[in-house]
Amino acid sequence: MSARTESAAQDTPPVRDVLVIGAGLAAAQTVAGLREQGFDGRVVVLGAEEVAPYDRPPLSKHLLDRPEPTWLTQEIGVDLLGLADEVHLGSPARGLSLSGARPEVSTADGVLAADAIVVATGAHAVRPPGWDAALTLHTAADAQRLRSALVPGTRLVVIGAGWIGAEVAGVAAAAGVDVVVLEATGAPLAGALGPTVGELTAPWYAAAGVRLLTGEHVVEVGANGVSLADGKLVAADVVLAAVGARPTTDWLAGALPRESDGSLRVEEHHQVIGAPGSVRAVGDVALRRSRRHGWVPGGHWDGALRGPAAMVAHLLGSPADAPDVAPYVFSTQLGHELALFGQPHPDDEVVLRGDPTADGWAALWFRRGGDDVAAILTVDRPRDVGAARRLFTGAALPRLDRTLARDPGRALREAALA
Repeated sequence: MSARTESAAQDTPPVRDVLVIGAGLAAAQTVAGLREQGFDGRVVVLGAEEVAPYDRPPLSKHLLDRPEPTWLTQEIGVDLLGLADEVHLGSPARGLSLSGARPEVSTADGVLAADAIVVATGAHAVRPPGWDAALTLHTAADAQRLRSALVPGTRLVVIGAGWIGAEVAGVAAAAGVDVVVLEATGAPLAGALGPTVGELTAPWYAAAGVRLLTGEHVVEVGANGVSLADGKLVAADVVLAAVGARPTTDWLAGALPRESDGSLRVEEHHQVIGAPGSVRAVGDVALRRSRRHGWVPGGHWDGALRGPAAMVAHLLGSPADAPDVAPYVFSTQLGHELALFGQPHPDDEVVLRGDPTADGWAALWFRRGGDDVAAILTVDRPRDVGAARRLFTGAALPRLDRTLARDPGRALREAALA
């Protein structure tokens, strides 16, 4: 599609140049989508980090056995530096103005304008006040600092038993590091999976040589360790704060409507709701409207991988339905392989598939009193992964027979209801 093609579907001026703000997976896929769909206009990219685009999941999963970043050119075959006309690394956006004829983004080196902008600035790790001595893990530079500090015999305290905390705890303990994990709630992964399913992962910690302390609230991180609310001190040489991430959107100030966590609410084609059609958001910054799941937060690898193509098509005026990409998390932690499809809700009813004390099991979240399944977690059960993925490709939530779904001897597809 020529950059000068008029968009009949949107009745907006043609897009001749695009400014992509961010240089991660979502940004790389945006640039790739523009070129693959025939856009021959100008594409400029701003990246906050000073290194070429890389994949983030290996930072924790392979913290100690992959000392170099996993470059996206190798991982997904997309060369952002070659596809864009200009790539400015180490040049974060400082502000956005929508008052002129075209959106304008300010940087330390000046102002850039374009017919359309795509916000793909990702997220950053949370570090609460009083935790200044703690390391975080979200960037390649973070991973290098943490990797350098973890040698056999080092005392590591991980604050947070979520996805990142569990992954780092497992690889560190396997390398001879003395690991303690502090979790404020009553169970690991309680925020993602709820306490019932999260509690089933607690025995993994001791089996992997990790000490897990739940219900512990951190008040301060110092040079000698972590101070807890009950007055105890957990001694540490290294402390990792693994208590979540927030969208990196402070630079937008009041230019776009933001949620309380900083995310940007977008519709199915990633147009920012309440903003001009020339402003899109993809990846970790986007809170996407889903026909199947309601509002889906960012942070899902599949969303960053697959969402930009439909966004680009809509931006360029091609009438196409956007794929409703299911939320998806994969994790290798404490000797186990996990895959979560869908979005659990606290009111859902949990049905277990198999015995969590044996090898390989799954959990299914059913809407209360019904057959609709909101999410499926597989643990060391690869034969269920493909089936679970396919179940979340329809227009609505999958419907399963609870009795059949509970039976690990039956294929998951056999439980599907018409």
